[in-house]
Amino acid sequence: MLGVLFFKVMYYIYVIYSERSNKYYVGYTQDYIKRLYEHNTSQRNVYTSKYRPWDLKAVFSCGSDVSVAVQIERFIKRQKSRKFIESLINGEGFTGILAQLVRVPQERD
Repeated sequence: MLGVLFFKVMYYIYVIYSERSNKYYVGYTQDYIKRLYEHNTSQRNVYTSKYRPWDLKAVFSCGSDVSVAVQIERFIKRQKSRKFIESLINGEGFTGILAQLVRVPQERD
């Protein structure tokens, strides 16, 4: 009998930064590398297209439940705080709903 492979979908919260406009953006995705590429190249006229180029500042694994990823993304965005986002990038403030986030090491970390 052939073995069956199960791939567990993983969701990530990512933080990108536009040095040109000095802005942060927070989102969620299954593939943060592909998503960064899309933010920098998409032909669609959306918020992030106005502030290119974007650099990846932090990525956090948040599990396999998309509703949790959405909930965390909305929580972060509702803070409307640059200082809050920078504290996440620096590895601070992981309490409450954010306690489940796990930093994903990047090549430049």
